[in-house]
Amino acid sequence: MSNIESPQNNDSIDVAFPILHGPMGEDGTVQGFLKLANIPFVGSSVLGSAVGMDKDVMKRLLRDSGIPIGKFLTFTDETEPLGFSKVVNLLGVPFFVKPANMGSSVGVGKVYDETTYQAAIELAFKFDLKIIIEEFIDGREIECSILGNRNPIASVIGEIKPRHDFYSYEAKYIDENGAELEIPARIPDVVADKAREIAIRTFKVLSAEGLGRVDMFLRQNGEVVVNEINTIPGFTKISMYPKLWEATGITYAELIDRLIQLALERFGREKKLRTSYL
Repeated sequence: MSNIESPQNNDSIDVAFPILHGPMGEDGTVQGFLKLANIPFVGSSVLGSAVGMDKDVMKRLLRDSGIPIGKFLTFTDETEPLGFSKVVNLLGVPFFVKPANMGSSVGVGKVYDETTYQAAIELAFKFDLKIIIEEFIDGREIECSILGNRNPIASVIGEIKPRHDFYSYEAKYIDENGAELEIPARIPDVVADKAREIAIRTFKVLSAEGLGRVDMFLRQNGEVVVNEINTIPGFTKISMYPKLWEATGITYAELIDRLIQLALERFGREKKLRTSYL
């Protein structure tokens, strides 16, 4: 990277590439630190990272922008969650209980009855002071990788076929046979185009930059429903994000290079802004 001009006071660092998941890494905290340190970095800035991490705020923004999402409820440690029967009346059964700010399916519980409901509530509150309760969506799990800043592009669509009850932490990271990835997904072209369009809209609405993976559900009637965005998706050579781009025609090495260039492009634009009046 010697041909790239280093930022002031950080001659030894050209670009930072955050590969941290969850709180204190994906939620805007590290991104804010890098901004204060005057270091260009890959991925969403403070706002996009924070919004993408908070499932409650994320879903409200998507809903208000007319992007299809599932029904959900939000509770904090200061508000008593609704009783099981009332949740069932609103969302049906089964349903999911999740920490609002967590990733990799940590703290997520799938609820079938009163007993699993109470256990899921207790588990979720161990990881966050705010939890969400989501309806179960009976559909195929599809994903789309996004690349870009102001004019993002979308990859082909991939499908995850979990072999567990749902795509849990164990299925993602412990059981090597926890899920099957199908790239590209076997869906009609018109549905794939709709999913890509929705993924790009989601990326823009949530102020994401650089990279993101939008996770969606495909109902049997062809409706695409957004589940969430991951602003720092898995990035190993066997992870869904780079594999989707490889299937689209962008190699792993080229993908890294593009992300670095996007980080430098944003850094250059922001350096032209004034941060004080005097």
